[in-house]
Amino acid sequence: MNDFEQYIKQTEPDKKEKAKLWRTAIGLQQVDGLKPSAYLIEIAKQNIEGDISFEEVKNRIDAYYKTQANKSTDTDDRTEEADKVSARVAEILSEKTFSFSPIEYINIHKRLFNGIYKFAGKIRDYNITKSEWVLDGETVLYADFNNLKETLEYDFEQEKKFNYKGLSKQQIIEHLAHFTTYLWQIHIFGEGNTRTTAIFLIKYLRKLGFKEVNNDLFAENSWYFRNALVRANYESIAKNIHKTNKYLIRFLANLLLNENNILKNRELHIHFVTPENSDVKQENDTVNARIDTVNDTVFSLIKANPTITAEEIRIKLNIGIATAKRKIKKLKDNGKIERIGSDKTGHWKILIKN
Repeated sequence: MNDFEQYIKQTEPDKKEKAKLWRTAIGLQQVDGLKPSAYLIEIAKQNIEGDISFEEVKNRIDAYYKTQANKSTDTDDRTEEADKVSARVAEILSEKTFSFSPIEYINIHKRLFNGIYKFAGKIRDYNITKSEWVLDGETVLYADFNNLKETLEYDFEQEKKFNYKGLSKQQIIEHLAHFTTYLWQIHIFGEGNTRTTAIFLIKYLRKLGFKEVNNDLFAENSWYFRNALVRANYESIAKNIHKTNKYLIRFLANLLLNENNILKNRELHIHFVTPENSDVKQENDTVNARIDTVNDTVFSLIKANPTITAEEIRIKLNIGIATAKRKIKKLKDNGKIERIGSDKTGHWKILIKN
């Protein structure tokens, strides 16, 4: 990551911007444990200097690996992947075009992995599992391959309908965490889902007006980003492990609000125990309290009107009906409220007064 520091510190805007793109592009390869070659760093610097275009970068990388193959040397296929995908990520992020659609999402995957994966840009036609360190070897339950296209289109349609008007920054981050979590859990591709999701999210945030997104977070904490998505989609009631967006919210708060939440992968492990009186514990308590504040808005409405419906909550808070129902469910799961009677004629019983 320090290879581009000299450009980021200098004042020339174009070089600084390109250097940041390359940092993000290379950092994202860490989600799959990939590192670029010294050759990529060399030609990336030439691109930053303005000596060669992104197209020329890609052509040189292709030629380099063809030469390596002809020499019958023991080239690392994963290093080749890291080099090629890094160049493609930097190019995509440099472009000022974007369309919020499933087609755009699929096309990003195709551009990233064309010639690397046979299934680049293709929806998987088989079910998958992935052993996760953060889950002690367990896997997230990904979407069934029979319903991938419909599930993807549904999530995009719900997001298109969502109205951000009137929401606080924290509520916006919470909603973006939900959307990103659902999008990633579908896992429509055989490989490369996290990198595709990250690129799509960065470009979507730009569309939403977040022009100063701190993409260094993806460069320096891409593995944390992936592990946060894993924890947001895994639960085992039998083991008292529940899905949680708090880690992803922490990441997004740093990304969009320039907060300084501690991002440590070991905290995401399902068996991690926070040491008493540690700085980590204090920081975690602060984050959890902030997340609870968002849900308190729904809780306050229910306390004020025990007969209020999810639709009425949706209208008052200007949020989607799915979001309103999720917040109500969280309050029920946390033992704060209980439904008495039917959905139509019943009412809410408050179990926690304060």
